[in-house]
Amino acid sequence: MSNNRGDKSILRSIKNPSSRRYEINIHCPELTFLGEREQPDFGCVDLRMVPSDKVIELKSFKKYIYSFRNSFLSYERFINTIYNHIAETYAPIELSISVKFKPRGGISSSLAIDSKEIDGSIIE
Repeated sequence: MSNNRGDKSILRSIKNPSSRRYEINIHCPELTFLGEREQPDFGCVDLRMVPSDKVIELKSFKKYIYSFRNSFLSYERFINTIYNHIAETYAPIELSISVKFKPRGGISSSLAIDSKEIDGSIIE
């Protein structure tokens, strides 16, 4: 078990090929990490961003998501960690992330964070 909160150094960028404002949507249905009492948690991550001068290199994002696999995290820590790492690495104009977790113990959960709702602040 690891208390690692994802490996931000895995994330790579590509120069934004356009000066136009556009939106990038990434859907990652293969999220896994360790939750309460080292029980595995499974979920789906959806990321939406309006890029500035850098965009996400998708292969690195996939590897980044997989870097959480043996980490021990709460749902709340997970979504805030991803938000911070993406905001710090890519400095997007807008960023929103939602995560839907599979049921565990008969309860499912979903979380969302949006830069428009928190004035673009990075949550520590």
